[in-house]
Amino acid sequence: MGMMQEFKDFAVKGNVVDMAVGIIIGGAFGKIVSSFVADVIMPPIGMLMGGVDFSNLAITLKEAVGDTPAVLLSYGKFIQSMVDFTIVAFAIFMAVKVINNLKKKEEEKPEEPPKQEVLLEEIRDLLKK
Repeated sequence: MGMMQEFKDFAVKGNVVDMAVGIIIGGAFGKIVSSFVADVIMPPIGMLMGGVDFSNLAITLKEAVGDTPAVLLSYGKFIQSMVDFTIVAFAIFMAVKVINNLKKKEEEKPEEPPKQEVLLEEIRDLLKK
């Protein structure tokens, strides 16, 4: 089998395509969650904390000198990232929980035995009589 054929077989397998779609959707979902946190969640939290904007919270380690910018320890951006992560993790947890519940319901349904097996059981029961 040629290398091109092997690559084609690899690239069009369902798992690779599913993974690519998941990565693309995950990136878009990440942007939505980041916007939700930055634009919807954090402003009320900042307001409750006295009008604090988390993204601007920083400690100046070294003042700016001439053209050299100041060296900042931007802990506010870290807090923002932690809130983003917590919301994303919770959303994924809830999605996995729903999927697991759906799988459990499918597993609980007993499968009907094949018609041959049912017929054989009926014959066995008749022979016992």
